[in-house]
Amino acid sequence: MRDFDEQAAEAARARQAQLTKPPGSLGRLEDLAVFMAGWQGTGRPRLDRAQALVFAGNHGVAAQGITPFPPEVTAAMVRNFDAGGAAINQLCRAAGADLSVIALDLDRPTADFTQGLAMTQDEVIEAMTKGAAAVDSKAQVLLLGEMGIGNSTTSAALAAAIFGGPAEDWVGQGTGAAADMLAAKIRVVAEGLARHQPVGTVDTLAAFGGREQAAICGAIRRARELRIPVLLDGFICTAAAAVLTRDDPEALAHCLIGHESAERGHRRLIAALNMAPVLSLDMRLGEGSGAAVALMVLRAALECHNGMATFAEAGIG
Repeated sequence: MRDFDEQAAEAARARQAQLTKPPGSLGRLEDLAVFMAGWQGTGRPRLDRAQALVFAGNHGVAAQGITPFPPEVTAAMVRNFDAGGAAINQLCRAAGADLSVIALDLDRPTADFTQGLAMTQDEVIEAMTKGAAAVDSKAQVLLLGEMGIGNSTTSAALAAAIFGGPAEDWVGQGTGAAADMLAAKIRVVAEGLARHQPVGTVDTLAAFGGREQAAICGAIRRARELRIPVLLDGFICTAAAAVLTRDDPEALAHCLIGHESAERGHRRLIAALNMAPVLSLDMRLGEGSGAAVALMVLRAALECHNGMATFAEAGIG
């Protein structure tokens, strides 16, 4: 597995020190440029080709009354993505990312994890393989998102299984759960945690699901093999990615969290991963929307890094 190129990162830091600005005055934009340099293996990283992948799956646990929307909405939203009518379509167009939507056996939801395993290990590996296969080897950055009715509940269970704490620390409103429905989500996650105590990545995904989360894990692993930096979306996407740390604490070294979701639990998850989001805009849509907005900031960072004059070029100093 290829790692961060510290020599390229140092070349990027040296260039930042020569640009016509006070040192550190572009703040996080400078850090983003160095991050991209290290993963692209060049002191002058580029963003000519950005890929966005949205994986969609359905969840048997949705039958527990944890969401105001029926599972059929997942397929309806996939059709909306394909027709260009969703938020992610507009944001990818604005950010300059090529969007692909991969529906994963929507007519075959995962099993209810309060009753048993959500998936078999073979089903997990199949979904991870599909996620890996979707990655464009020529992309210079990969954006990841998801769609799946019930998957905020699944994600809360994943996060709690990995980092501990009671269900109520991780469960949020998702697509609009309130009062009794929110209590049902907490109950469902608590029951799942009591039933399952998985250890590794595949076992954890098998315990709770879902197929879209497993596909996200597969895509992240493949991107690491190709040394493609990854922009994660919000709570659901980050929870999926975090499962990989069960096998490798450094599995997300090539990843950035695009934004801090307003979904309860995401801030806790970000802190547990010791990562910093690029943005915080009170978004909680999913679909990869926060990652797409973060891509615009990443582009701004590289435009400054590559386009600004040095003091010598500007005849200053």
